[in-house]
Amino acid sequence: MKDFTQGKIFKQIFYFAIPIVFSSLLQQLYSIVDSIFIGHYVGKEGLAAVGASFPLIFALVSFVIGIASGTTVVISQYTGAKHMSSVRKAVDTMYIFMFFGGIILTIVGIAISPSIFRLIKLPEEVIPVAIEYISIYLLGNVFFFGFAGTNAILRGIGDSKTPFYFTLVATLINVFLDWLFIAVFGMGVRGAALGTVIAQAGAFLTAILYLNRTHELIGLRIKQLVFDMKIFKESLRIGLPTGVQQTFVSLGMIALFSIVNGFGTDVVAAYSITLRIESIPLMLSMSFAAAIAPFVGQNIGANQMDRVIKGYRSTLLMTNIISLLISLLFLSFPRLIIQAFTSDVHVIDIAVEYMYIVAPFYIIFSTMFVLTGTLRGAGATLVPMFSSLLALWVFRIPVSYYLSESMGRSGIWWGVPIGWTIGMLISYFYYKFGNWKNSRVKIDPILFEAETTQSVPD
Repeated sequence: MKDFTQGKIFKQIFYFAIPIVFSSLLQQLYSIVDSIFIGHYVGKEGLAAVGASFPLIFALVSFVIGIASGTTVVISQYTGAKHMSSVRKAVDTMYIFMFFGGIILTIVGIAISPSIFRLIKLPEEVIPVAIEYISIYLLGNVFFFGFAGTNAILRGIGDSKTPFYFTLVATLINVFLDWLFIAVFGMGVRGAALGTVIAQAGAFLTAILYLNRTHELIGLRIKQLVFDMKIFKESLRIGLPTGVQQTFVSLGMIALFSIVNGFGTDVVAAYSITLRIESIPLMLSMSFAAAIAPFVGQNIGANQMDRVIKGYRSTLLMTNIISLLISLLFLSFPRLIIQAFTSDVHVIDIAVEYMYIVAPFYIIFSTMFVLTGTLRGAGATLVPMFSSLLALWVFRIPVSYYLSESMGRSGIWWGVPIGWTIGMLISYFYYKFGNWKNSRVKIDPILFEAETTQSVPD
């Protein structure tokens, strides 16, 4: 369990963020490896199917994951306040919520996916492949939620290394199974989905076995689980705006795909490839945002606001440097990078066009996410929600649609940095002038006093 309330700030955040960064990159490797094998062994229809499935999958899981992020904040602030009995209750509550959330969303997702694909006018030749992929993928939702919840709990108490090791094992299993199912057995998109489900199940079960042996506080013991409604309401208060935000962001991605779909399979395939490539710099920014959130949570719980401000500035510096370097890399060798996914020249040309337009603006995205990570760590999640939704639905989608009418497909791409810029400016304004510093978790003073008294040695 890591204590963020003392020590060198830059060093603490950097070393805490590194395992999260690598864990996130490994998680993205799932999708990247899927796309590489599918692109070379199935073709552009398979790439388009997997790419079109991602926003719908994200829409289905993001609400639950968003609420779970609220529990992470609760855990980190309870940890900072040394209120450990409440940490245990919060862990139990998260596990129960994630389990039932996974079951419900699996049923809903399989039922509605065919209608959604037709609603967004996915090319007819792609729809059967997309349905096949997503129907298998969603069967692993319970394992995905369990694994994501376990990682969130560990990060909430300051442990970012253990989730990395679990994710590394899962990624290696997934890469091997992709090769086996797609390249050797010729199972196509079914093999990609099945490999991911098996890898996620193995990672979750391994994580639980490990935690039950080594972390008594946060291990999963089914017979002893207790659902605490008060803590769930507090988690809901903090996490609901994030869940709503992520859900509407994913719905926005579906809306954007409906614009892209109108330009044909080649453009859908190219867009799917760029989303996979772009996930690397975006996940790096999200990883540092995930690192700053528990840092902020613990220091607000300990009433150390000066460390919060210094932590934000240190994280911003790190992410901006990384974003600039990645932008230079992508702008220098876009064609070489895209060729890893496909040999179709037309698809490659379209993807290169996207990267030339969007890659220079990764620093805007990284700044936006460090700001929102800081605000969420404080428990102030409402304004980041509105800023994200405003940037997406009021600016990015309408601008992409309008510009696609006059500029063609490149107009869609220009909507991306415009939306990021608007979201970043709104979040920065609230960071400078808002009341986010007072959005802390409510702790029962009677329980806190009793636990503190019990912890004092005789």
